[in-house]
Amino acid sequence: MISFVPMSAPVLVWFRLDLRLTDNPALMAAAARSHRVLPVFIWAPEEEGDWPPGAATRWWLHQSLRSLDAGLRRLGIPLILRRGPSLDALRSLIRESGADAVFWNRRYEPALSKRDALVRQALLSEGLQVETFNSALLFEPTEVSNKSGKPFLVFTPFWRRCFSLARPFMPAAAPLLEKSMTLPSQSLEEFGLEPRVDWAKGMRRAWQPGEAGAQELLRRFLDEGLADYPEGRDRPAIRGTSRLSPHLHFGEISPRQVWAACAGSPNAASQAFLRQLGWREFAHHLLYHFPNTPSAPLREQFRHFPWRHDPSGLQAWQRGLTGYPIVDAGMRELWTTGWMHNRVRMIAASFLVKDLLLPWTEGARWFWDTLVDADLANNTLGWQWVAGCGADAAPYFRIFNPEIQAAKFDPQSDYIRRWVPQYGMPDYPPPIVNHAVAQARALKALARIRRQ
Repeated sequence: MISFVPMSAPVLVWFRLDLRLTDNPALMAAAARSHRVLPVFIWAPEEEGDWPPGAATRWWLHQSLRSLDAGLRRLGIPLILRRGPSLDALRSLIRESGADAVFWNRRYEPALSKRDALVRQALLSEGLQVETFNSALLFEPTEVSNKSGKPFLVFTPFWRRCFSLARPFMPAAAPLLEKSMTLPSQSLEEFGLEPRVDWAKGMRRAWQPGEAGAQELLRRFLDEGLADYPEGRDRPAIRGTSRLSPHLHFGEISPRQVWAACAGSPNAASQAFLRQLGWREFAHHLLYHFPNTPSAPLREQFRHFPWRHDPSGLQAWQRGLTGYPIVDAGMRELWTTGWMHNRVRMIAASFLVKDLLLPWTEGARWFWDTLVDADLANNTLGWQWVAGCGADAAPYFRIFNPEIQAAKFDPQSDYIRRWVPQYGMPDYPPPIVNHAVAQARALKALARIRRQ
C-alpha cells in the first residue's frame, strides 16, 4: 500500500504505454507523495531499437495522447509533451520545475528495459528519487518461474503457476490531483504521428482510442459477447471477441481492470476469456527471458530453415490477392481497420510461412507496421507459434488448409463477402499456389531440419 506523506516539491510522472488515469500505479504514487504532479510524455522512437512504433500504432498513439491530455486538462493539469532523448528531456523538466522525483510504470521490451535502467541510474546518481511500478501485467516476468527457477516454455504450466501466486490486486480509482504549474510543451502535431496521406479513415470508423473507448468496449463485450465467447471467438463474421488488444497495448485499460470485471463471474466463458490474458502474460514472460526472439527463432534448428525468396508472393499476401478468400479477407480487414480477427491471423500467418514458405519475420514486420495492437511480445509469440519455431509452438506438421478453415469458421462466407466483394466474380484472382503441393513442400522442408 502506498503511504507517502504529501510533499511540496513536484513529482514528474513519465507516461509511456500507460495512457490512462484509473489504476495507474505511478500516477497514484505521485499523487500520494506530492500535491504537485507533472505528467509528461516523451516521444523518442529511436530509443526503441529495431522496433520503433509502426504506422498504425503511431496513428493510435496520436489519438490516445489527445484523449489523455483532455482528461488531465479537466483536472487542470495538461500533459507536457517533449521530444527525446528521454534522459535529456527529463533533466530539462527537472531544472524547469524543481521536481525532486520521477515516477514511471515499467516497460519490458529489451531495448526499453535497458534504456530505463540507464535513465534510472543516472537520475539516482543526481540525487533524484526514482520509483517504478508494474502497470501493464498481472504478474512481473521475474515473478513466475518453474521449480528449477527457469522461465517456462509451455503455456499451461506457466498459467497454472500464475494461479498459484497471489491474485492480482484490485484496480484503483483515479487519484485526486491538484492543479499544478504549467511548463512549456510541444504540440502533439509536431511529433508527426498521423499520416500525411489520409489512409486512416477505416481505422477512425472502427475505433475509439482512449480510456473512455476502452471502458465502453469492455462494457459492451461483457453485455453482448462474453456469454458466447468460447464458441464466438472463432467466428470472424460476428463480434465474438473483446477487441481490447490495442487498448491493453497502449495502457488505456489495465489487465487488472479486465480481470476484475470478469472474475466476478467464474463460469466457463469468463475463464476462457481470462485465459487469453494469460497468453498475453506468457508472451511478455518469453520476451523478457529471451530478448532476441523478435528476430531469431527460439528453437535453434529453425535458424537453418530453407525459406524461399518470393517478392511477388509476399506482395500478393500483403495486398490480399492470394486467391484464397479467407486469407485475403483477413489481410484486407487489416489494411482497412488496423486489426484482424485472431482466428484469421493464424490462417493468414500459416499461409505465408507454410504455403508460401516465406520467413515468419516478413510477416511479423508487416503486422508490426499495420496493426493498431502491434505489441512486440504478442507479435513475436504469435508468429513463432505458427511457424513452429517458438515456445509452446504449434506442431511443425500443423498446416492450416485455408479452404477447410473458411468452411468451418465462416460457413456462410459472411466475413469473406464483407472484405472481398469480388469473391465468386471473374475478376477475383486464382490461387497463387496449390495448397496440396505447398503443404507437401513445407512438410519436406520441416522434416529436413528436424533431422539436423
